Amino acid sequence: MNMKEYISQAENDLLHTYNRYQIVLDRGEGVHLYDIEGKEYLDFVAGIAVFSLGYHYPGYDEALKGQIDKLLHTSNYYYNVPAIDAARKIKAASGMDRVFFTNSGAEAIEGALKAARKYAYLKDGTTDHEIIAMEHSFHGRTFGALSVTGNPRYREAFEPMIGNIRFAKLNDFDSVMEQVSDRTCAILLETVQGEGGLTPATEDFLKKVRALCDERDILLILDEIQCGMGRTGYMYAWQQFGVKPDIMTTAKALGGGVPVGAFAMTKHVGANSLVAGDHGTTYGGNPFACAAISKVLDIYESDHIVEHVREVAPYLESRLNELIDKYDFMIEHRGCGLMQGIKCDRPVGDIINRALENGLILINAGADIIRFVPPLIIEKEHIDQMIEILSRACEET
Repeated sequence: MNMKEYISQAENDLLHTYNRYQIVLDRGEGVHLYDIEGKEYLDFVAGIAVFSLGYHYPGYDEALKGQIDKLLHTSNYYYNVPAIDAARKIKAASGMDRVFFTNSGAEAIEGALKAARKYAYLKDGTTDHEIIAMEHSFHGRTFGALSVTGNPRYREAFEPMIGNIRFAKLNDFDSVMEQVSDRTCAILLETVQGEGGLTPATEDFLKKVRALCDERDILLILDEIQCGMGRTGYMYAWQQFGVKPDIMTTAKALGGGVPVGAFAMTKHVGANSLVAGDHGTTYGGNPFACAAISKVLDIYESDHIVEHVREVAPYLESRLNELIDKYDFMIEHRGCGLMQGIKCDRPVGDIINRALENGLILINAGADIIRFVPPLIIEKEHIDQMIEILSRACEET
């Protein structure tokens, strides 16, 4: 079948919950993707910040093939070596103490919320505790994750959500104080908001929230699903500020393309929250997914991936600022590391579509922001190529 026929077949068979771009991707190599007709695309989306190592990074495929030949799944009634290794390496990378493996970022959020409420329940035996989340946040599409997602448009058709959720404004500590009460058990935020506009939390805000949580025995949950795994120039974005969470969620780049997530917590929270029977998952922590995690973390260390982000990210920022100076409709540049965005005074869909036609894959973050989350292995030459194609798309639209 040709491209048009495949798309027609997909629309006939798949539930239409995505407005997909009109290409059928077939394979990847390095920082490029290819459709079924052989056309090459420079990838500045990386599967929405998933393919941090690009496609077919040396050693990654071999590690997965080796695990396929051994064992794919056991269930959590038994131990397996890849899960043990992966948990140890996540602890070393994050400084957290206990790890629970999930299948996705949304599931990691679900587990974090349950852990926070169980922690509070064990303190006073009541079940009316509240969680403060941030406006414009995005944490996932499952009911718990959607309940703490600070965009009413995502929630309204599925009300009622889980109860006792309050919303404050990122980087506005007074708004947090307006929402906090003696029933608050957790404060949840993305260290860098992704879907909400590529907005980083400030050091001052994070430190004030951390101090508030310490003072009142409230758990700080940091969502590092998109901004973690080296994307900001630190393994986890909060590490640049030294503000350690009580619970952290991670996913996307964690498995290098294999669907996997995790939530991690401090030893204190681990000893005073979830116990046997409180939480579980059939596939979480299976040997195949954990072999992927283990290899990804090995590559990050041996090939200095985070250091490379710090080297190349300033160049990306400078080239994006050149675009803003050139085009009046581009208002400002946001983000940090290789998690960047350009806010515009108009919808950006036409520009993204025209860039796609010219061989560049981009996505938006909201209607008016072009988002840049490329593989972390990009070089300056790829940034130059991206700027050239994006400029052409801007001129054509």
